[in-house]
Amino acid sequence: MDGTVDGVVEEGSTRGSSSRTDASLSGQDERRDSDHSQRTHETHPDDEHSLPLREFYPYIRCALCNGFFIDATTITECLHTFCKSCIVKHFFYSNRCPNCSIVVHQTQPLYSIRPDRQLQDIVFKMVPYLEEDERSRIYAFYKQRGLDVPKPVASPATYQGKLHHRQKKDMLPQSVFTIPSELDVSLMLEFVGAEKGIENYKPLERKYVRVSGEATVRHVELFIRRKMELSQNCKVDVVCGEHLLEQYQSLREVCKTMGKNALQDGMLVLHFGLVLPAQ
Repeated sequence: MDGTVDGVVEEGSTRGSSSRTDASLSGQDERRDSDHSQRTHETHPDDEHSLPLREFYPYIRCALCNGFFIDATTITECLHTFCKSCIVKHFFYSNRCPNCSIVVHQTQPLYSIRPDRQLQDIVFKMVPYLEEDERSRIYAFYKQRGLDVPKPVASPATYQGKLHHRQKKDMLPQSVFTIPSELDVSLMLEFVGAEKGIENYKPLERKYVRVSGEATVRHVELFIRRKMELSQNCKVDVVCGEHLLEQYQSLREVCKTMGKNALQDGMLVLHFGLVLPAQ
């Protein structure tokens, strides 16, 4: 109780000094807030907004093995990406994309994949030790089987932190996709025009195609239909030289039958036109 009274008396007797003190404290608070705001403003541009790695999983993990991309390889038809070994194994028994089920290629889906080195570099930078671990596994794989280690794969001891950044980049695994030997026919598809009444078709953007000799004229027709988004009431006539080709003929057979006259710079030249079906 006495303490309370004393407190009241002191407050009354020192009101002026208290007011000055409050003003002083208020000024100090304002300066402190101003300094804090200034420091915050100064350091904010340097702050980096970090996110947990798991939020990037949909973009850096393979849908087939659920692991991080190794030799990231993209399907050119739909731009979905997988590990190279995963998608190659998948195409042994299917010609459709595992994600969207689009038909990648009627006969040779491996022709429609490309290495995505930029994405692979991003994955290696985001996931600690992934690149070193993968190199170690590749090195151990070849050593255990008594095979020569490919030149792009350095031994783990040699690799650890001894290379300049440029040299390290040059040592990245070479996942260059080589065209299989069975893709032995190069085509040049020349569009000669459409019959009157046929409209709303897209131009054929890629007229150079490499396919298997086992592919037929029917496969070429389906390729043209899909790329040009043709309707079902439109017919595709494929001509080589002056001969109208039958759908069942294989491209290897066409090459043998037509001879060198059908070739231009080593490519089989096929002309095609769009016509309406006979009534």
